[in-house]
Amino acid sequence: VQLQASGGGLVQAGDSLRLSCAVSGRASSFYAVAWFRQAPGKEREFVASISRSGAHAYYTDSVEGRFTISRDNAKNTMWLQMNSLKLEDTAVYYCAADPSEKEHSYYRGNNVRYLEIWGRGTLVTVSS
Repeated sequence: VQLQASGGGLVQAGDSLRLSCAVSGRASSFYAVAWFRQAPGKEREFVASISRSGAHAYYTDSVEGRFTISRDNAKNTMWLQMNSLKLEDTAVYYCAADPSEKEHSYYRGNNVRYLEIWGRGTLVTVSS
């Protein structure tokens, strides 16, 4: 199973960007998916996650109300819609998949051990 994140780029503060995470090798419905990011010189942090069915979504406080995570299991793809981007959103964004049947919270780095599959990151740069 592989994850491929894409959609990063250079945008201005206040702009929007949509990241995609494509799953290959197995149906995406077997996985909860999370987005993490890592800014230069900082630790990796949880951004958002979505349950297998898409019924539940979770966000870190700093992106709540600006970012929306979604998925279409028929397309084996998940998205992270990022609106009102801020300078501090600049980071490499990674998607990761959790095959567990039990739903986990990844907030503050909890349960990261269940995210068994990681994609290569996509760089988002927000300029002023």
